[in-house]
Amino acid sequence: MRMYDLIEKKRDGKNLTQEEIGYFIDGYTNDEIPDYQVSALLMAIYFQDMSEDERAMLTSAMVNSGDTIDLSNIEGIKVDKHSTGGVGDTTTLILAPLVASLGVPVAKMSGRGLGHTGGTIDKLEAVPGFHVEITSAEFIGLVNKNKVAVIGQTGNLTPADKKLYSLRDVTATVNSIPLIASSIMSKKIASGADAIVLDVKTGAGAFMKELDDAKQLAEAMVSIGNRVGRNTMAVISDMSQPLGRAIGNALEVKEAIETLKGQGPKDLTELCLTLGSQMVVLAEKATTIEEARQMLEENIANGKAFEQFKIFLEAQGGDAGVADDPSLLPQATHKIELPANTSGTVSEIVANDFGTAAMMLGAGRATKESEIDLAVGLVLHKKVGDSVKEGESLLTIHANDSDLDKVKEKLYQSITITAGSVDVPSLIYDRITKK
Repeated sequence: MRMYDLIEKKRDGKNLTQEEIGYFIDGYTNDEIPDYQVSALLMAIYFQDMSEDERAMLTSAMVNSGDTIDLSNIEGIKVDKHSTGGVGDTTTLILAPLVASLGVPVAKMSGRGLGHTGGTIDKLEAVPGFHVEITSAEFIGLVNKNKVAVIGQTGNLTPADKKLYSLRDVTATVNSIPLIASSIMSKKIASGADAIVLDVKTGAGAFMKELDDAKQLAEAMVSIGNRVGRNTMAVISDMSQPLGRAIGNALEVKEAIETLKGQGPKDLTELCLTLGSQMVVLAEKATTIEEARQMLEENIANGKAFEQFKIFLEAQGGDAGVADDPSLLPQATHKIELPANTSGTVSEIVANDFGTAAMMLGAGRATKESEIDLAVGLVLHKKVGDSVKEGESLLTIHANDSDLDKVKEKLYQSITITAGSVDVPSLIYDRITKK
């Protein structure tokens, strides 16, 4: 078998076989096929696309290129959740204990963030003492005991994906549905869950800016998941403005606590109930979405979800006292209000730019070596559709640096206030299930 023949075949719009895809992935992972030939194949895939079978075979080959996590010793149907990312996306911190409070095992493998704010691991480490460096045996034991645990990603999970992504990044082949879908799904499948719920974002703060593109990606990932034996569904949700009100690590932990107590922002609560309902149904703890949602709402109202969060924190060394007293979380030195320059209705909050402003404060990483300031960030007081008076606070800046002129300038450029009423964007655009 020759790589030249695979490139030619895909260039001409023909489908690759399982053996050919396996040959390409194994050869590239083991440094037996040069970058320039893989670049050519990636560009051919970019222009010619892949069939649903090819996408599933590519994903499976990437899964098999490295370690996989064996969760078979965990009792019950393990359900994972993945978000394609955004600004103020705190859903994992809420969903893990919320869904676990109904007896659904949530064995979550999460990463650190590169960009606006930290990843789930960084956010959890805002809780004093919380740690993710536990053995596989401890991880499985905690999930069996408490139904929830979160660990960091293993170093040798889908090495083929890491190599391919680096190459895609410098060959203008990142924005390809089959390549994006296989990249995301290979990591989820290698993580060992039985079922997967995907939260595919769309809007200014999302990777997929257009709804049609987000729908194509969601459909591709759902198809891959189900073809490789994982019960998979997706929700397409809005990221034209930040989700919830908090942007920043400790601030998002505080907002997660408020949401688990039934006092969180309406949009964040609604998205968590939507995603959580799907997780509960896939875990076969409820037969309908409506039944699952009612069960989740009851466990927020009766305090079981909140108590589950405290159990989760304490089991991994965290100070569960932060749940009752969020002031124990890292606190910024300065809290500065950003007043509105005019009266009217908030018509736009550019999520991506708000995320950049939070990163300028130190809430995220510009590079892998950057240090995150867990205390800093933004708390919005106004969202799209809210009325505001001149001089009224739009948001609070939590900072450890008093020189905020550039941050304020960025924020003012990223929020628009207009006269008259404004249409509030939908939160949930679509739900994608297997065909």
